[in-house]
Amino acid sequence: MPDHRGMTGRAKGRTALVVVAALAVVGVGSVMVLNASAQTAPGATQAQVPAHSQGMPGMQPGSAAEAGDSVAGAGPVTELDKTFLVKVRQAGLWEIPAGDLAQTHASSEAVKRAGLHLLDGHSHLDQLVREDAKILGVALPDQATAEQQGWVRQLTGAQGLEFDRLFANLLRASHGKIFATIAEVRAGTQNDVIRRHATQANQTVLDHMTVLEDTGLVDAKTIADVAAAVNPPAK
Repeated sequence: MPDHRGMTGRAKGRTALVVVAALAVVGVGSVMVLNASAQTAPGATQAQVPAHSQGMPGMQPGSAAEAGDSVAGAGPVTELDKTFLVKVRQAGLWEIPAGDLAQTHASSEAVKRAGLHLLDGHSHLDQLVREDAKILGVALPDQATAEQQGWVRQLTGAQGLEFDRLFANLLRASHGKIFATIAEVRAGTQNDVIRRHATQANQTVLDHMTVLEDTGLVDAKTIADVAAAVNPPAK
């Protein structure tokens, strides 16, 4: 005859073990849920600089950060940093139309190729500068400078070889000057967003200067004028 009392005791022991194990699982799950909630709770902060695809919480487009402000650990934003972003934006506002004009007004395939580089490079930089300006609270212009608009009008009125020479020299001069500004900004900025932006802008501008020089149409005087502008003689 089986000993029912012994079986009952063993069954009770197994039941108790199952209950204890279940409670342990529930306890671990509760801790995991609490930890996840703490990580995603409103107001939780991150020390990392946000990616370009992310906006800065609480930062409205066009709201200007004061010089010396630090955004989410990225570092202070100086007046030179702000000016740099403005210049990158204005460069795209006239160089993208110039690249378009090269496809219809140029007679040289090398000039058309340079125009395509301008279209591609400044389209990317323009998106980048608008995203970074939003992150840092820097207001950007919607128009090129009056001088830059004048250059676009000159290019619009030119055709063939005249366009080719004008395009190569106007664009090479402009890129040479902003290239020097990028170096100054990258060397002195303490802001991680600006450092990243300057690195990208440096690569783009260097590419554009190279394809413009490859046209064989850039005058020595243009290079000399740029050198004088970025390195004026000491008084």
